[in-house]
Amino acid sequence: MALNNLNFNNNYSIQQMQDILAANQKNANGAKNNAPLGTSFEEILAKQKQQASGLKFSKHASERLEDRDIDMTDEQLERLETGAKKAGLKGINESLVMVDGMAFIVNIKNNTVITAVTGDDEMVFSNIDGAVIA
Repeated sequence: MALNNLNFNNNYSIQQMQDILAANQKNANGAKNNAPLGTSFEEILAKQKQQASGLKFSKHASERLEDRDIDMTDEQLERLETGAKKAGLKGINESLVMVDGMAFIVNIKNNTVITAVTGDDEMVFSNIDGAVIA
């Protein structure tokens, strides 16, 4: 059954809709078209879980880490996340989080690391309203 022939007065199960969509992906040769239909629910859910539990790194922060050849261990990343959570519990909006001589400015509301600084850089920070040493 083609999409344009669907009877919208009927209730279709998710499996029926998947079968209809899969049938519509076949090209004239009967081969399946591998073009994605979009993001699956599972992918969206996984992304939301990751965002809810983990910090995001802004493009600027990612570039700073890459420029300075900084690879954070899982333990350091966990401490950074814990420090950001503690800052959020204290009502801090823009926090400085220190981890092993590395300094991170974290926007707590967006759960995003804004920038990263190492001990080799000048450590002057502005526009923060709290600090956590993790």
